[in-house]
Amino acid sequence: MQRHLRLVESDFEKMEKRRLPRFPFCYLIFKETSANENVYEVKDISETGMQLCLKNGSHLYSRQDTIGGNLSWLGNTVECYGQVQWIRGDRVGVAFSSSSELKESLKNFLTIEDFSMALKPIHKLNLDVELPPKLKYWLRSDGPVEVFIWTHSDGEISSFQFLIMEQFVEWVDGKGIQTGRVISKRDVDTPLVNTDEFVFQIDEYIDDVKLARAKALSSLITQDKLPLDMIKFLKLKLGI
Repeated sequence: MQRHLRLVESDFEKMEKRRLPRFPFCYLIFKETSANENVYEVKDISETGMQLCLKNGSHLYSRQDTIGGNLSWLGNTVECYGQVQWIRGDRVGVAFSSSSELKESLKNFLTIEDFSMALKPIHKLNLDVELPPKLKYWLRSDGPVEVFIWTHSDGEISSFQFLIMEQFVEWVDGKGIQTGRVISKRDVDTPLVNTDEFVFQIDEYIDDVKLARAKALSSLITQDKLPLDMIKFLKLKLGI
């Protein structure tokens, strides 16, 4: 696991930089309602914002521009709008409007129950996706959720990570649980595996809200996604 982790510490915060595998397909999309009607992949999302990626064509946005359109996922659609916060190549960072109506719509659109139903066991799919060594299980629910489970050389579980929107929960063998927040995410392509580079801000103490979300998600994982003994292992380490 050490090759996936680098620590950067200061007196005020603890950051960890990771490279985690990237799945090449995304079904959570955002379609503009402007004249361009560009369709973006939603690479990352939370109740406060989203990261968009335009694979084909080009956008004309600048920082502080207003952007509006429809989020679509699992047959559901929600109209949303916000302000462009940053632009990096083909990726655009958007902060959602603070309107109470939009907040309520997003809360109903981004639920743990829907995340669990949409989880795909990437390790079982017959796709041309190369898994990194020691990654035993990989569950993915498009932009909002990923679960990575890693092993030691002897096959025993070494660590797991829950990424639930901007929240991060990890268990490491011999260290236990830590929680944190996703600060940034960018593409890093290597010769064998496409990866995203994450920067996590680690909480000084375990955040009970983040941990509760991971517990709720693990309780909804079914045996078609993970073996029963693995589900029990996750629950045990998360304290269920």
